[in-house]
Amino acid sequence: MTEEDRPEPDALQQQVEQEALRENRGKLKIFFGASPGVGKTYAMLAAAHRLREQAVDVACGVVETHGRDETAKLLVGLECLPQSQIGSGERTIREFDLAGALQRRPNFLLVDELAHSNALGSRHPKRWQDVEELLAAGINVYTTLNVQHLDSVSHIVASITGVKVRETLPDRLFNMADDVVLVDLPADELLQRLKEGKVYVPAQAARAIHNFFRKGNLLALRQLALRLTAERVDSQMRSYRSTEVGGAVWGASEALLVCIGPDNGQVLVRAAARLAEALHARWYVVYVETPALARLAESRRSSILKVLQFARDLGAHTAVLSGPEPAAVVHEYARTHNLNRVLLGRRPPRPWWRDIRHVSLARTLDHVAPDIDLILIAPDAQNEAPLPHGGVSVAERPLLAWRKYLWALAICAAVTVLASPLRIYFDLSNIVMFFLLGVVLVALRLGRGPAALAAVASVLAFDFFYVPPRFSFAISDVQYLFTFSVMLGVGLVIGHLTANLRYQLKVASQRERRTHDLYSLSRDISSALTAEKVVEIGLRYIRNSFRASAELLLLSADEKLYPVKGSGNSVARYDIDVARWCLDHGEAAGIGTDTLPALPLLYLPLKAPMRTRGVLVLAPGNPRLVLIPEQRRLLDTFTTQIAIALERQHFVAVAQDTLLAMEAERLRNSVLSALSHDLRTPLTALIGDAELLKLQIGKESAAWSKQSSAIAQQARRIARMVDDMLEMARLQSGRVNLRKDWQSIEELVGSALRAVDQEQLAQHPLDINLPADLPLVQADAELLERVFINLIDNALKYTVPGTRLGVSARVAEKTMRISVWDAGLGMPPGREEMLFDKFARGNAESTIPGVGLGLAICRAIVAAHGGSIHAGDRPQGGAVFTFELPLHPAPLFSPEIDDAAPHGEP
Repeated sequence: MTEEDRPEPDALQQQVEQEALRENRGKLKIFFGASPGVGKTYAMLAAAHRLREQAVDVACGVVETHGRDETAKLLVGLECLPQSQIGSGERTIREFDLAGALQRRPNFLLVDELAHSNALGSRHPKRWQDVEELLAAGINVYTTLNVQHLDSVSHIVASITGVKVRETLPDRLFNMADDVVLVDLPADELLQRLKEGKVYVPAQAARAIHNFFRKGNLLALRQLALRLTAERVDSQMRSYRSTEVGGAVWGASEALLVCIGPDNGQVLVRAAARLAEALHARWYVVYVETPALARLAESRRSSILKVLQFARDLGAHTAVLSGPEPAAVVHEYARTHNLNRVLLGRRPPRPWWRDIRHVSLARTLDHVAPDIDLILIAPDAQNEAPLPHGGVSVAERPLLAWRKYLWALAICAAVTVLASPLRIYFDLSNIVMFFLLGVVLVALRLGRGPAALAAVASVLAFDFFYVPPRFSFAISDVQYLFTFSVMLGVGLVIGHLTANLRYQLKVASQRERRTHDLYSLSRDISSALTAEKVVEIGLRYIRNSFRASAELLLLSADEKLYPVKGSGNSVARYDIDVARWCLDHGEAAGIGTDTLPALPLLYLPLKAPMRTRGVLVLAPGNPRLVLIPEQRRLLDTFTTQIAIALERQHFVAVAQDTLLAMEAERLRNSVLSALSHDLRTPLTALIGDAELLKLQIGKESAAWSKQSSAIAQQARRIARMVDDMLEMARLQSGRVNLRKDWQSIEELVGSALRAVDQEQLAQHPLDINLPADLPLVQADAELLERVFINLIDNALKYTVPGTRLGVSARVAEKTMRISVWDAGLGMPPGREEMLFDKFARGNAESTIPGVGLGLAICRAIVAAHGGSIHAGDRPQGGAVFTFELPLHPAPLFSPEIDDAAPHGEP
C-alpha cells in the first residue's frame, strides 16, 4: 500500500503566502470587540498616543467618538486629517478622505469602524476597501471591528439577537490582520455604561437596551468573539510550530489522532468525528502499515482505503504511514502535527498467551509518548473480523527486547520437547533440522539477537538431550563439533539477514519519502507562474526535507546576488564572497565539499541548462543529513528543479516581451496602413468640397450652406476615426482608470443618440425598449456612452436609410443584458467574432468609411467593466450586438446604532 498523504507543511505554506503578500504592504491591527461600547476606539487612541510618545508618525484618518467625552479627549494631541464632504446642502455627509490620506502617507493611520459603508460618490463603497488600498500603499492601519460584522458569523448573530446586521465584511480581512487585540468588557459593566450614557445618547441607549444590548445577547456575542480570537491564536501557534524542529506536543489546543487497523475502522472514525465535533478539534486518521500488515489480503487492504475515504468525507486529514514500529511512527506523526490526543481501538479479550507475546499499541505509546493523552474505544463485537493468518493488529507490537529473548528460549525448549518422541524414528542428523527450524522461526519473528541466543541454546539442548552420552555436555564423537558449528553459524546468519531485512525496510521508507518530496516539489513548482513563487516553493520543500535554514540568492539585472526571502528560518549570516565564487565557478562550497569544508554552511549553485541562476545557502540543523549520499542527491535534484523553473520563468518573460514588441510593431503597421487608405478618402473629399465652395461664393447662400455642411461632416468623420485610434491605443496600453459611478441606462442611451450623426439618424425609425424599473449600473459614464455611440454608428453605416434600429435592455440574474439591433442584412457569415478584432471590417474592401476600431473599442470597454459582448443575427432579420454588465447592489449608509435595530425597523 502506498502512502496517501505524507505530512504536508500546510501551515508553513500558508505562512509563505501571507509573508509574500505582506512584504511590501502595511501592517493591519484590529481592535476587536463583542459589541459597541466595549472600548475599542478608546484602546486604539491610547495605542496611538503610545506611538506618538515614541516619535512615530501617526495620524487619525477617521475616528467616530459617538459623543463619548472620554474618547473625544484622547483625540487631543493627535493629528486629524481633514474629511471629504459628499453631497451638497443639508445632505452633505462627511467621509474618510482616502486621497488625502494617501497623499499625507503617515506611518500609522487610524481608521475607525472597518465595516462602515461609505456614502454614494466615495471611491469605494466600503471602508474596508479603503483600508486595503492604504495597506497596499504601505501605510500601517489601526482600525476597530465588532464580531457581528464578520460575514461568517453574521447569521449566527442574527439568530441570537434577532437583529440583522447590514454592514459586514469578508473574513479574510480579519484573517489577514497582522495583530488582533481583543477589547473585552463584562456584560454587566457594559450595560452600566450604557445606562450612564457613555455608549449612546440616552434616547438611543434606551432603545438599544431593549433590543440589541440584552444581557443574554451580550454574553453570547462575548463568547463568539472569544472563540474567534482563540481560533486565530491557535492558527498562529500551529504556524509557528510548523517552522520549528523537534519538541514535545503542546496541549494548547485540542487535536485528535485516530489510529485504525484492519478491523473496526469505521467504529473508531465515527467516535472520533463525534468527539472532534464536541471539542471543536482538528482530527487526523492514519493507518500504519507494518511488514506483517503488508501481507494482508487485497480485500482487507481495500476496506482500509474505504475507511480512510470515509474519514475524509467526515472532514478528517488522512495518511498512510509505514514503519516496523507502529508506536514510533504514530508518536512522530503526532509530534509533527501537534496532536495531543490519540484515539485507539481497545483490544477485545483473547487468550492469555497472546497477551504475553504482544503488548498493545496503547501500552507502548504510554511508555514512549507520555505527553500524549490516550483514548480507548470499545470494539464492535458484531462487526469484528478475525485477523488473517500472518497478520497482526495495528494495536499490537513486538514485545520488549528481554521478552524476545525469553520467547527464543521458550521456542528452543518447545522444539526440544516436540522432537524427543522422534528420536527413536529419525537419525540425529535429521533431528538437527528441527532445531534449525526453530532458529529460523525465532529469526523471522524476533530478530538478530534472539536468533543468536536460539542458535546457542539449540546447540546446547541438542548436545545435552540427544547426543550420546545423553544428559551430559560431553561429546563422544568429534563430528558433532562440526554439527554444532553449523547450527550456530546458520542461526547467526539467519539473524543477521533478518536484521538487514528490517534495515532495508527502513531505508525503503526513507527512499519513498524522498520520492514523495521530489514528486511534490516537481508538481508544485511546475504550476508556479512567477520567479517569486518558485523561490517560495523551493525553500519550503528544502527546509522541510532537511530540517534546515535556507536562503536563495538570485541574480539582479546588474548581475549582483540578492537574497529572496521565503517562509521559515532564513540563514542569519552568510559570506557573499563565497556565494559569488560558487556562482562564478558553478561548484559547491562549504560543509561536505573540498572548498572551505570548515564552514558551517553549504553553498550550492543553481545550475540550469543555459546558465547558473543563483546560489542556495543551507544551514543544516544536522550536518550529517547533507553528507548522506541519498540526501545529497536529493538536495542536488531540488536545486536543479528550482534552477530549471527559474530559467523557464526567465524565458517566458523574454517571450512575452518579444511577443509584445511584435504585436506593437504589427499594430503600428496596421495603423499606418489604415491611415494611408481610409484617411486619404475623406481628406480628398474635403479638399474637393472646399474647391466647390470657392466656386459657389458668388451664388445663392443655400448652395453655399450645403457645401459647408458637407465639409463639416467629412471633418467630423476624420475626427471620429482619429478618436477611435487614440481610444484603442489608450485601452490597449492598460492605462485606463475607470471612474465608476451609478449610471442610468436611459440617460446613457439618450446621450449617445444625441452624439451620433443626426442627419443619418433621422433617416431610420427608432425602437427604444428600456423598462422603467431598470436598475442602475456601476460604470464609467463616458466610456459606456462610447459603447452605445459606436454600436449605433455601426448600425447607421451598415444599413440603408429607412431601416429600423432599436435599443433594448433587460435584467438576467445578476447581469444587465443590453442589445443594439437593426433590421438590415445581418452579419457576414462566420465573421461574428472576428468583427471585434482590431481593424476588422464587415467586408475586406468596403466603400463604407472607418478603420475597423469601433467594435474593438466596445469589447475593450465592456471587458474593463467585467462584462462581455457578442454579435449575431436576429430571428426577424438583421444584426444584433448584445453586451452584458454585472449588477452590484447599491450601498446602504447607516450609523452604528442602526445595527441594533430589530427586524422590520428602518
